[in-house]
Amino acid sequence: MTLCTPDRTTTRPRVQRPHSPPEGPRRFRVAAVDVSASIAVFLIALPLSLGIALATGAPLQAGLVAAAVGGLVAGRFGGSPLQVSGPAAGLTVVTAELIRLYGWRTTCAITVLAGLAQLGLSALRVARSALAVSPAIVHGMLGGIGVTIALAQLHIVLGGTPQSSAVDNALGLPAQLAHVQPAAFAISALTVAALLCWPRLPGRAGRLLRKAPAALVAVAGATAVAVLAGLAVPRVDLPSWSSHALPGMPEGPVLGIAAGVLTITLVTSVQSLLSAVAVDKLVAARPDHGLGIPRTALDRELAGQGMANVVSGALGGLPVAGVAVRSVANVSAGAVSRASTMLHGLWIVLAALLLVPVLDLIPLPALAALVMVVGIQMVSITHIRTVTRHREVVVYAVTLAGVVLIGILEGVALGIGVAVAVALHRLTRTRITREERDGRQLLRVRGQLTFLAVPRLSRALHQLPHGSDVVVELDGSFMDHAAYETLSDWTAGHLAHGGKVETTGPSGARIAEPSPGAAPHSCCRPWTPWHNHQCGEPPTERKEPGETTADRPAPGLKLASGIGKFQRNTAPLVRDELARLAREGQRPSQLFLTCADSRLVTSMITASGPGDLFTVRNVGNLVPLPGEESGDDSVAAAIEYAVEVLRVESITVCGHSGCGAMQALMNAGPDDPPSPLRRWLRHGRPSLERMASRRHAWARIAGRLPADAVEQLCLTNVVQQLEHLRAYEPVARRLADGSLTLHGMYFHVGEAQAYLLSGTDEPHGHDAYDDVFTRVMPTALPTAPPTGPEDEPGNGPADEAGADPEAEAAADPAAEAAADPAARLETARAS
Repeated sequence: MTLCTPDRTTTRPRVQRPHSPPEGPRRFRVAAVDVSASIAVFLIALPLSLGIALATGAPLQAGLVAAAVGGLVAGRFGGSPLQVSGPAAGLTVVTAELIRLYGWRTTCAITVLAGLAQLGLSALRVARSALAVSPAIVHGMLGGIGVTIALAQLHIVLGGTPQSSAVDNALGLPAQLAHVQPAAFAISALTVAALLCWPRLPGRAGRLLRKAPAALVAVAGATAVAVLAGLAVPRVDLPSWSSHALPGMPEGPVLGIAAGVLTITLVTSVQSLLSAVAVDKLVAARPDHGLGIPRTALDRELAGQGMANVVSGALGGLPVAGVAVRSVANVSAGAVSRASTMLHGLWIVLAALLLVPVLDLIPLPALAALVMVVGIQMVSITHIRTVTRHREVVVYAVTLAGVVLIGILEGVALGIGVAVAVALHRLTRTRITREERDGRQLLRVRGQLTFLAVPRLSRALHQLPHGSDVVVELDGSFMDHAAYETLSDWTAGHLAHGGKVETTGPSGARIAEPSPGAAPHSCCRPWTPWHNHQCGEPPTERKEPGETTADRPAPGLKLASGIGKFQRNTAPLVRDELARLAREGQRPSQLFLTCADSRLVTSMITASGPGDLFTVRNVGNLVPLPGEESGDDSVAAAIEYAVEVLRVESITVCGHSGCGAMQALMNAGPDDPPSPLRRWLRHGRPSLERMASRRHAWARIAGRLPADAVEQLCLTNVVQQLEHLRAYEPVARRLADGSLTLHGMYFHVGEAQAYLLSGTDEPHGHDAYDDVFTRVMPTALPTAPPTGPEDEPGNGPADEAGADPEAEAAADPAAEAAADPAARLETARAS
């Protein structure tokens, strides 16, 4: 990269920069964390693949084929880099029924057709619409499948043979309990005990042992006991791969086969997409916020799952789907790319070829117990609590019961019907109550305000006394046009009769009242640019050729109009706070020094209000070194006043993308005529010299290099101006006693994204900064951990509950800054 000015040419040194891209041809590399994560996932997937194949009645090799294809094909071509795909417990009941009705070879053909259907849906780009399915229906479907699995495998655990339906298995359970086989039951009990106790081992030794997957420990322990004790129990019998059954032409009724294809497509697609969304949430919750890991491309993920099902079915494998909890293990192990998923598939292939004698020692009751526990865990207590909290437990229960008693498609259809009925009931149910409190009339409206509620709303409004002080409390998320007009017209009439009206939300927060006669637009916000304000006034038009300034409205009218909007809409809301500040004086905690660029609205990008920031703006967000301002001490005076008088706790220098001052600085030449702008920009020359210096690493944004030389200079300028700040005696003194901190910030205008400079709280020195700007993540209300379809024991999100928020904050500069009360600016709260 070469930076040019008319008087000299400065060439970047050819030495390798600490933050510059690697030189030479790119080579395929696998990170060490991906290798370790792939081994952890492999140890979980191997016994589960055999257990799911056993539960479906398919050849045991089919589970290994599906696991290998899910890792290699879906891992390579899917849209979720860290999601792990393979045979899933959610497909057990569907596959077992298809095998019973049409045989294994036709089931493989149905899997291929389902994969082709997924590819077609991906081409139509409908993947995101699958997320519109109510979570209560999805969890109810998985819960029903889990109940069916548990009832079937319980017969094998007791030493018997399961029946064809969940109802028959439940009815036959008393007879099976009367004929328990002791050896099979002992092995199964040992497996269940290991699955439940292993994740709960106490102490430091337990923490080390828990790194081994519970499923692997349980199956390996049961196998060792069965072999050493010589128990006569049925074992895994992997036939030769040369006799492995491949798909054949579908044989059976067309409608039945079409229903099977539809069911496989529905279950695999919804489960995979929901799991991918859950994986994205888990990745974003990591200490590094998933930097460098792209978010899931849902349509590509659906295509990847379709390819995997085509290949798996063609090779005689089970249907493939994305599995949330196996993916959780991958994310928790620190995987950073799709290489971990693909390597896990490679380990499955090697195990299927080289470990057959070892796999043949595994007792079938141990695998049955493993799958039974998986089925029980699919009826998640966490999901039941969630749907109960959202008042959708009826939808969940109907879907679960329908899947168990009738079938998957029928149960899902019943769940959808009940969900629609519940939604309609909520939409039409509106409670309107009235009471008098402290001399004011309080009208509460709970529920959605639609045209169906307008008669009751109008009756309640007109029963309020004329000229009274009224508070209308709206506790709902939707109001249609008819209800809005009713409320707006009544408000205008009540105000005309001398009354007072205040509209609030359920928390009592005031909602701005509609102005009488104003058009009901909602496009305008306090930060909307003037040329976008079209509420009650014509939009600004471009100046036509030949049009003079006299032909257009005076520019001052826009300013006056904006001030008028402030007086009407905003002033009533902030008047009390401004009155308090007028009485008590300003006490800002931050000095915010930024560019005069009109695109930077400091209060908007920092979510700050009156009295929060002491703001200094100039061209290029420059901080002249002490004694170099040549008669203009405005910046130095502001710094002294903020540090010595206001006693601010931190100073932030904020640059931005596309800075015109930095462009002018780069293009400046010695022959340019002197001007106030040229004289001011000389304070930015140290930034230009720093960028060309060999002693400093390039300032950059974490995860990428600067887009061009201008952005490079904008970033470098922030770092350089922070060093200028340290040269001020009041700043240096406050820094030394620890009562002041410095922060660097970069705002990318086109992305509406803020970045914070790492390491700005380090000790003095030219190399005190990392020169890396870290992306500020949106803050959100605390939510429950992301959950998805669970198919493995002992590896769910609940097992990750030991996360330490303080440790996470210490690992991430942005999180650390957000946790510091003195640095609330850096949290960039979402408006």
